[in-house]
Amino acid sequence: MLKFTRRSLLIAVPLLAAGCTTTTSPRTRTVKPLIPDEYVAMYGAVDGEAFPVAATDLTRVEPQFLRRDVAYPTDQPPGTIVVDTEARYLYLVRENGRALRYGIGVGKAGLEFEGEAVVQYKRQWPRWTPTQAMIAREPERYGPLAAGMEPGVMNPLGPRALYLFKDGKDTLYRIHGTTEAWTIGKAVSSGCIRLLNQDIIDLYRRVPNGSRVVVLQGGNANSRQLPQV
Repeated sequence: MLKFTRRSLLIAVPLLAAGCTTTTSPRTRTVKPLIPDEYVAMYGAVDGEAFPVAATDLTRVEPQFLRRDVAYPTDQPPGTIVVDTEARYLYLVRENGRALRYGIGVGKAGLEFEGEAVVQYKRQWPRWTPTQAMIAREPERYGPLAAGMEPGVMNPLGPRALYLFKDGKDTLYRIHGTTEAWTIGKAVSSGCIRLLNQDIIDLYRRVPNGSRVVVLQGGNANSRQLPQV
């Protein structure tokens, strides 16, 4: 027959209590945000592409930068692309005061395009060639790529690109995809507008060649129409 002393009971109680608690400190516990099923589906892997398009890791994207239909009162006609670099949004203007809003990453300070342009042409899985200015700034990084990079999952333009021209001349400014989800909502690229790959595929199929593009910078606050979700 087992005998319990007062000392053995005092030792056992803390051990039993410890079995009912977690050993993980609240400060080290990682809690992933709850992502609605519609966005999980929207940003899932894309089938039927020339190269794999993986699902986007939505835990690395701020929720406000996910694609959605919003109220957008503007005098721009439907079909116009409006890029608000300061707010980090691209709007595709639709009928009845609405727009499709996409989160974007934009160019570093001093490298952004501003004004009006047109989508001269579009490309699926485009080649990428660094500009002469990029090669001059970072020859070790971009010099070996002067002849261009073949399409594929490592190509910085991603699965789609829209090429912007102004007055018949190439601005060297592109709207394109990215696999770096964490860059959406930030100023990180060398001047171009980047969208999540699923978003650029969606935008690509909605806009024809010749579509008008208006790029707003911070100084254009008076011409910016602030949307309401």
